[in-house]
Amino acid sequence: MADEIDDQAAMAQWASENPPGGGDSSGGANAFGDFSGGMGGGGWDDGGGGDMMGSERILNQDEIDSLLGFDLSGDGEDDRTGIRAIINSALVSYERLPMLEIVFDRLVRLMTTSLRNFTSDNVEVSLDNISSIRFGDYLNSIPLPAILAVFRAEELDNYGLLTVDSNLIYSIVDVLLGGRRGTAAMRIEGRPYTTIERVLVQRMIEVVLHDLKSAFEPLHPVNFSLDRLETNPRFAAIARPANAAILVKLRIDMEDRGGRIELLLPYATLEPIRKMLLQQFMGEKFGRDNIWEGHLATELWTTQMEVRAVLDEQQLPLSRVLDLKVGDTLMLNATPESLVELRAGAIPLTRGRMGRRNHSIAVRAEAPLTPAAKKAVQKLK
Repeated sequence: MADEIDDQAAMAQWASENPPGGGDSSGGANAFGDFSGGMGGGGWDDGGGGDMMGSERILNQDEIDSLLGFDLSGDGEDDRTGIRAIINSALVSYERLPMLEIVFDRLVRLMTTSLRNFTSDNVEVSLDNISSIRFGDYLNSIPLPAILAVFRAEELDNYGLLTVDSNLIYSIVDVLLGGRRGTAAMRIEGRPYTTIERVLVQRMIEVVLHDLKSAFEPLHPVNFSLDRLETNPRFAAIARPANAAILVKLRIDMEDRGGRIELLLPYATLEPIRKMLLQQFMGEKFGRDNIWEGHLATELWTTQMEVRAVLDEQQLPLSRVLDLKVGDTLMLNATPESLVELRAGAIPLTRGRMGRRNHSIAVRAEAPLTPAAKKAVQKLK
């Protein structure tokens, strides 16, 4: 009992000399004081609100998703935030190519007419959205089963991808084979598409590609030809997974039936016509003045130009040229009937025959313009 009283007295004396957080020179006292303060402040006490536990805040799932930039509730079409926005900062936005919206709006109008003629039904085509996406992310997001059409843009020397979802496949087959209106197309899961279904869908895809060609026609002539049909996304890889692409989602409604077509064009495919896609409107010309161009062309056509008639050319040693004196005669390899070459500077124009007209020496052109002269004229035009 006496030992316990002595220990309590010693601890009380030590606590009075070293108060918690007092900060004297004893490092051990500070460490013990902080540790005891953490314990006393609620380290193991449920009712306490100590500073040590208060400084450690655990994020919930919504805050983690916001930090990383992932939103599972959306379709991934909204603006990205957080870390994902930093990762995708190199992804070019389609909004930087204003002419694309005009081209795809034109495609929607053309498809509405052509699909009505193709199906003999009331077809409505609408543009859901245009977005930028990485090619690998799109392949992973394709809902299966689906038919993927790989087509080639011949003038652009690259490929594109057109995806037809299963709802539209069965709807097109049902419409073309005379299915009743008002009844949903019968969908059989777990089996591959038959040859008839693939052929009918291929005909529809060819109609869409023809309309896509017509949509690009005012901008640049591009011929889109179907390369192959695939049902496995792995066999439809036309670009690297990290490559950026334009994704266009089109909705096709045939009264109570329909589905979606997705058109994917990699940026590498659109790169040859990028300058045209940067225009704000069709036929836009930057930095050109037609009045000044017309004035410059008029002045060029009225410019005086020196034309020389070359009778003959010879190569002589420099020593003989230096020894020439007044009265020396040079023998030319030309006769009165030889053709004379007309030149403008170093460019040969044509060949002709020398003669006399009235009191002037003249040359009558007897050959067409040379390729070099035609090329120079084309540059002036």
